[in-house]
Amino acid sequence: MTGPLRTRRLVLRRWQDGDLEPFAALNADPEVMEHFPSRLDRSASDALAAAADGAFDERGFGLWAVEVAATGLFIGFTGLAVPRFEAPFTPAVEIGWRLARMAWGHGYATEAATAALDDAFERVGLTEVVSFTSVPNVRSQAVMHRLAMTRDPAEDFDHPNLPAGHRLRRHVLYRINADTWRARS
Repeated sequence: MTGPLRTRRLVLRRWQDGDLEPFAALNADPEVMEHFPSRLDRSASDALAAAADGAFDERGFGLWAVEVAATGLFIGFTGLAVPRFEAPFTPAVEIGWRLARMAWGHGYATEAATAALDDAFERVGLTEVVSFTSVPNVRSQAVMHRLAMTRDPAEDFDHPNLPAGHRLRRHVLYRINADTWRARS
């Protein structure tokens, strides 16, 4: 079993039953889900948590539940996933995050993603990780910049699961490889 990752302020760990209610609230929040096609109902939210945790058993990596170490408060997820759609950059492993609104603005996404990338390149042994989001999601793009990920605008893409004309269809793609990650200052 994959053990938890610890940072100065956070614990990235496997999912627990107590995470499901606050995760459902997070996935129902219109501001949190602004850059997703729709909010998730409780059933879809629970299924996402189960799939996120199950990926650890299936692949050895997944989306960690994130809690504040000092309080044990669940604030969302950060970790690795395999995109389930075809695009010019797939197959790939992506890093992603989704945090409750009350956790925004504290540097938690960057802190948790840093731990997840350390794990990706050291324990998991990946050579590259990507991240992507819709063009309007500038908050997530700022996290990608802080992680030293780079973007080539020629690799931006239309998400194949969204219809033409959808406000979120156009996505930016960021990358980082293991050597760049290890060499960052």
